Amino acid sequence: MKIIENHKKLISWYQKKLGLSDYGLLWLVFFKGIIFTILVQLLLS
Repeated sequence: MKIIENHKKLISWYQKKLGLSDYGLLWLVFFKGIIFTILVQLLLS
């Protein structure tokens, strides 16, 4: 449970630091996942 609480605090800290709403944070994470997936595919192929 401590890992979950630390993760929530870290996400909240980043959200405040970047000035993002919940919706904005979701879009940021979505595009980050797309970029990461493309990079992994390029490295593995």
